[in-house]
Amino acid sequence: MTIAWYGHLKFKELHWFEQAGLAVIVLISWGIAFFEYCFQVPANRIGFRANGGPFSLVELKVIQEVITLVVFTIFALTVFKTEVFRWNHLVGFILLVLAVYFIFKK
Repeated sequence: MTIAWYGHLKFKELHWFEQAGLAVIVLISWGIAFFEYCFQVPANRIGFRANGGPFSLVELKVIQEVITLVVFTIFALTVFKTEVFRWNHLVGFILLVLAVYFIFKK
């Protein structure tokens, strides 16, 4: 979803998309997001405790959020060279890791 939600912000730099309107960008983003859903939905079904998986609904959501933030951070720092990773971002991520710890604590 990171590429679908934020990748289009770099489209203006690509010759192919210079004249693309918002509707075209939305359709392209939906097309990109479709592939993530093709992986995420089955992963949630397989991983959900009620379907025989090891995770509760809350655990699945926390895992998804942490993965999303890690992917977004890498994406933002490599694709958008103007972004800076600051100390407060690090503290926030540490707090998120602590949240994961407490969510999974039995």
